[in-house]
Amino acid sequence: MEAARLRFGTAGLRAALGEGPMRMNVQVVELAAKAIAKWLPPASTVIIGRDARYGSEDFANVTARVLAEAGHTPRLFAQPVPTPVVAYAVGATDAAGGVMVTASHNPATDNGYKVYAGDGSQILPDAAAIIEVEMAALPWPSEVSTQLPASVEILEEDLIDAYLTTISESVESDDRISTTRLHRSGISIAYTAMHGVGGDLFVRALTDAGHEVHSVSEQHQPDPDFPTAAFPNPEEPGTLFYAKALAGAVDADIIMANDPDADRLAVAVKRGTGWERLTGDEIGVLLGWFLISRTDGPRAVATTIVSSSMLSKVAAASDVTCHHTLTGFKWLVQTDSEDLPLVFAYEEALGYSVLPAIRDKDGISAGLLFAELVSQVASVGQSVDDILESLANEHGHHLTSQVSVRFEGDDSMARMTRRMADLRASPPTVIGGVAVSEVEDLLDETNQLPPSDVLIYRGEGARLIIRPSGTEPKIKAYIESVAENQETAAARRTAVEQSARELLG
Repeated sequence: MEAARLRFGTAGLRAALGEGPMRMNVQVVELAAKAIAKWLPPASTVIIGRDARYGSEDFANVTARVLAEAGHTPRLFAQPVPTPVVAYAVGATDAAGGVMVTASHNPATDNGYKVYAGDGSQILPDAAAIIEVEMAALPWPSEVSTQLPASVEILEEDLIDAYLTTISESVESDDRISTTRLHRSGISIAYTAMHGVGGDLFVRALTDAGHEVHSVSEQHQPDPDFPTAAFPNPEEPGTLFYAKALAGAVDADIIMANDPDADRLAVAVKRGTGWERLTGDEIGVLLGWFLISRTDGPRAVATTIVSSSMLSKVAAASDVTCHHTLTGFKWLVQTDSEDLPLVFAYEEALGYSVLPAIRDKDGISAGLLFAELVSQVASVGQSVDDILESLANEHGHHLTSQVSVRFEGDDSMARMTRRMADLRASPPTVIGGVAVSEVEDLLDETNQLPPSDVLIYRGEGARLIIRPSGTEPKIKAYIESVAENQETAAARRTAVEQSARELLG
């Protein structure tokens, strides 16, 4: 009986590096590349990029070789690049698809593989399923060459320069949207690249826009060991330690951070005597508010069902449509249309799309726009917190959080499945002391979203969303509370968190 193999999920591949069919290695990548070669139309052009992790160069080379041998035209970036550069390059050229070798913000032990469709968006589950079936049907390779054929085109700086030009022009580069650039004066930014590949491009983009960028030297250059950040996700406690120290030393106006492949943006602001990180929802609402205010005509914004509901209220106040999708930018960008162009999309896990030319999250263009926002509000004597307070006064204080419960033991996955079944059979009538007025099951075929194992409970000023992990025995709960004041919202959020723990325990 053949050993189980690493599955090709809706986001591609991601696992620990190592030998065998359940790890990331050149054999698994060979299979993935051969499956992608069959999935693509004949003689396709494919953009290939990579981060600076262990194995990334070999994985990119194997992909390029396999595609070339299958009659496609791979175009391979010469050096490590941020993920959004690959997404941009696919959409900006005649490519039929793209591959980015990255494990994003995972630990140094991991690597991964992300696939793009011809429009520069992440592939949808139907395409991923085709690739997975093709992979499973292929024999395990005995030898894998990482040698690049001479026919593979090596991409130099031109597409990277075009990417920077595009984001510097912001949404003005898309003729569907009428806007002008609102940058007023430079601000001082303490920045960390988190040992990733975004540092030089982030500094170049923000400096060219007139801002002063101080980058954490210990974390600026790509380093696959991530020596100062064992888990290099800027959402994790302690990851902004170096950036906060630098911010104090240079008297920065704001702190910004990318994750290692630079598709996410974290922001910290001065509060009292220290620095406090904004939540992904706070950044998302601020960027959404800013883009709504600087665009006109029929247009839309989008966020996920687990993100804050405030964006929809900010949008409605300006007669802008707000779409809600499943988690993932592969779903968010599908809401774009000619009649209602998408001017902004975000998910609470620090992912933001701020211009239509890039159909994926981008931590560099989001950083550029956020710096413009800060300088714009500063020009009228306001701060980011002033804007957040003004929005809360108008639409209510919206607080979000997460609770997760892991199931242990040999029967952990079975117990997790039973817990979801029990919740469906006996939904709660009260969450956080608030009566449940609506229960929504996304497995219900009458739902407008793609079927998904997600349960949503709503009550007055409270929302609880529960979904199981697709890869591990863990159930996640996403909490939102809304109230007229911060204290009531915080107390309600704590109460809903407790209800979530009781339901999932």
